[in-house]
Amino acid sequence: MIRFSNQEGFIRPKGIKFKEGQDINIKLPKVAVGVFSRHLFYDVVQKFSCREVGLLKCANAEREVFILNYKGNEITFFMAGVSGPWISADIEELHAQGVEKFIIFGNCGVLDSSIEDCSIIIPTKAFRDEGTSYHYQEASDMIDIDLKYENEFLEILDKYDFDYTKGYTWTTDAFFRETPEKIEYFKNNGAVCVEMEGAVIASVCKRLGVDYFTFYYAGDNLDSTEWDERSLSGLTNIDKKKEVMLLALELAVKINN
Repeated sequence: MIRFSNQEGFIRPKGIKFKEGQDINIKLPKVAVGVFSRHLFYDVVQKFSCREVGLLKCANAEREVFILNYKGNEITFFMAGVSGPWISADIEELHAQGVEKFIIFGNCGVLDSSIEDCSIIIPTKAFRDEGTSYHYQEASDMIDIDLKYENEFLEILDKYDFDYTKGYTWTTDAFFRETPEKIEYFKNNGAVCVEMEGAVIASVCKRLGVDYFTFYYAGDNLDSTEWDERSLSGLTNIDKKKEVMLLALELAVKINN
């Protein structure tokens, strides 16, 4: 059982960490883009003007935080931590450093084989089959996903000629326990995909009162007799994934006001 408390946490976020010589008083740009793929993350860092300003740091890992200049807009850019606990901490620390709007995206498994590889999925609700969200919001089977920036995103999808699917997502924290029984249950109850962070992003941002938009690009297929990996591997279909990265950056420009 998870015991929910509405009090503030005993340990509070202090913001990102710094290397020697970095500006410890920096306030980050208010719009942040987080991507779960390290391949897409470092591709952007190499292609565009990026200035490293700090770190998201824990006991056994460090991830750089950059200020990215994209089409004249300064954007906080970070490699999002995989799983509910990591992404919740990322959002907390970056918000403490000045971020007010989050765009976070990555791949997902599909529960409908008709959803094409690397096509876009816009989640509308998330099944809470994990633990972290229950520390940020009272217990419920599902949580609404904020669609505040949906219209802006749809304009971008149309511009870049991307197909998309809207539907429920299943957020789990144990991908080796995505059993046939559970796949059938969530599919029959409206889920079109499965991932590890959607419900957590929604619950943390709701708790903090910050805006966000999250979306996925389709990866492995669970709607089959055997697991179909498709483009789950990071470099598979990488050119298409790089196009998906641009969708997030374009949305950041649109909401940077």
